[in-house]
Order: sequence, then structure tokens, then C-alpha cells
Amino acid sequence: MVKSFLMLGQSNMAGRGFIHEVPPIYNERIQMLRNGRWQMMTEPINYDRLVSGISLAGSFADEWCCKNQEDTIGLIPCAEGGSSLEEWAVDGALFKHAVNEAKFAMQNSELTGILWHQGESDSTNGNYKVYYKKLLVIIETLRKELDVPNIPLIIGGLGDFLGKVGYGKNCTEYNFINQELQKFAFEQDNCYFVTASGLTSNPDGIHIDAISQRKFGLRYLEAFSNKQHVLKPLINEYELINLNHARTHTKAEKIYIKSLDFALGKISYDEFESQLIQINND
Repeated sequence: MVKSFLMLGQSNMAGRGFIHEVPPIYNERIQMLRNGRWQMMTEPINYDRLVSGISLAGSFADEWCCKNQEDTIGLIPCAEGGSSLEEWAVDGALFKHAVNEAKFAMQNSELTGILWHQGESDSTNGNYKVYYKKLLVIIETLRKELDVPNIPLIIGGLGDFLGKVGYGKNCTEYNFINQELQKFAFEQDNCYFVTASGLTSNPDGIHIDAISQRKFGLRYLEAFSNKQHVLKPLINEYELINLNHARTHTKAEKIYIKSLDFALGKISYDEFESQLIQINND
């Protein structure tokens, strides 16, 4: 049975980490919903823009597989870059799309958790004053629409790098949004807050970079697994990242990787055929 997770929020949930900055994750037990089908995950998972990249969902799912050896995880990408909380209102397109995607996925998966990261677009003009109330309506309606009243919701905080340089300079009220996110998680049932403390950004000053997205995913998984808030960085983040990268690929994963190499023109057909023979003989 596929255990599925709904990905909601804006660009830092969709992922903007540079692909080339971290080793790729290939795991046949991580599926993503694309074009109405479960496909083996490749990054970017949440392809909302041409600039989509590494998100927290990859390492979240990879670490989930380490802790759940018998199951397959499915990722349902619905995050939209630049979206404000107002654009996630329950009568809007983003909310309706997420509900439809989740219901579709639930036909052959068990919806197991919701991953939320949003707030940069609301870190100005006093939007934090109504953030809690708006988010509560969204989450309560989402749980009702999907008939999952007790499903865990993991909420990530905003990065400390905001409000300083680049595009992030405009996010002057990110600390107030963080306070509302943390308060929400502390007060609402089955909701857990994950700190972004110590995470770093791309040069744009607003998007979490690739290695920090890997760390963030591990923190999200820690919160989900233990049903507890994660209020400080994990002491073994680099160790876990390196351990997962060192995992020996399965036969199916090796074939998938070589198929990608051939499709992207990195190897010739003769090389592809030769390498497939070697994989099948190992």
C-alpha cells in the first residue's frame, strides 16, 4: 500500500534548491503523482516552474523509507511558487486543485500526512495579524473535505536569512509569521512545528538552498515520526544525509538511472545496452 503525503505551500515547499548542489535521490519505494500516475520520484518533484529544484520532500521520503521498510511512500505535489495565504482560500483554485489531487491519490493510496510550508509572501503589510485565522479555515476545511480529521500536519518555519538581501529583503515580518505558525502548531491537534533555524538560502535571499532542503526534510520526518515539534536542528543531519546517499541502489533503480542517462544523451545506446547487460548479470 502506498502511504501518500500532500505537499502544500509556496516555492520553498515546491523546492528551489539547485539540482547540481546535492547528490540525487533514487529510490524505487518513493513515488510521485504525475499525470495521474505514480512514478518513481525524480527531482524536481513539484514542477510548478522552470526553476523548480530540490525540495524538502526528497529527503523526507528517503528517510521515511529507512524507517518503514515494508511500505511505499507517495508524494502529491501541489505547492505553488509565490502563492499567498489568501490564494490558498478554500474557494480558490489552489485549494480545489489540492483537494482533487489528494482525492485522486486516495483511490489507491492511504493519505498519511500533510506537509505545509508557506509564509514568505505574507511576511509584509501586517498580514501576520490574520494569518492564524486564515490558516485554520484552510486546514479545517481540508481535513473535512478529505475526511481525514486526525491526519498529521507538519508545518515548517521560515528561514532566518529572510529580511536581509535579494528578494528576501521584502520579507520584513517573517518573525511574526513564524510566531503565528508556531502558535498554530502548538494549539491545534495533530499539528507539529519544524524549525528552519540554521538553514541557508540561495543567493536570492529567499529560497532555501539544496543542502538545507535536505536537512529540512529530515526535520519534517522527525516531527512526523515522533509526533513532536522539532524546535532545534537535529544533531545528526549531515550523518543521515551521507548515510542515505551511500545506500546501494537496487537493480530497478540502477536500470532507471541508466535509462535517464540514455534519454538525456549522456551515454550512447550501445553504452546503455552494455550497462544494462552488466546490471542484469550482477
